[in-house]
Amino acid sequence: MTAPPTVPAEPGPFPLPEGRVALLLIDMQRDFLLPGGFGESLGNDVSQLQRVVPPLQELLAAARAAGLLVVHTREGHLADLSDCPPAKLRRGAPSKRIGDPGPYGRILVRGEFGHDIVDELSPLPGEAVIDKPGKGAFYATGLGALLEEAGITHLLVTGVTTEVCVHTTVREANDRGFDCLVVADCVGSYFPEFQRVGLQMVSAQGGIFGWVADSAAVLSALDPARSPAPAPSAV
Repeated sequence: MTAPPTVPAEPGPFPLPEGRVALLLIDMQRDFLLPGGFGESLGNDVSQLQRVVPPLQELLAAARAAGLLVVHTREGHLADLSDCPPAKLRRGAPSKRIGDPGPYGRILVRGEFGHDIVDELSPLPGEAVIDKPGKGAFYATGLGALLEEAGITHLLVTGVTTEVCVHTTVREANDRGFDCLVVADCVGSYFPEFQRVGLQMVSAQGGIFGWVADSAAVLSALDPARSPAPAPSAV
């Protein structure tokens, strides 16, 4: 039997077994990425997240070409906010809260323009879109059942934000037995220091939650005709 392709990663090679790998795009939503949206209303620099879009576009195209299962997630709530915990609703002292009207509709409410995924990464017909009320993509969703039914064992994890929804999902996935590779330049944080430390935490202690590699390494593994990816540098 031919060995599966592997991605040079930290802390070691990450295999891509045929038919067992899915690409997970976490919360690439207008409310988080666009100027004037919820993310910016919290005082964040949304350009920190927007830089994720070009490499993620390339990775998404390669994953589709390779026949990988593609799953998108969106964080948001029912119109009556009955699935939004009070602690989440009242957190901090933002200028806008979940459910308030914003430039892209009611903030983080399902069905609103801002709740949906940015145009550059729009799901294709038939691609799974998981609506989640929490930070993790497994909590109160059908993601686990979807992956199990598809025979998925390995996840390429991308999206925003690195230290919140990406981290929470990777931790959930790790507890459920999935091997996770976080694609470093395809995840983003509003805070550069959180980005750096968040990635280090994933692969620390021999891969306590998973693996980390740049998209160039993943692209080379998905398409051997590409130039070989450079050896991974310390994150």
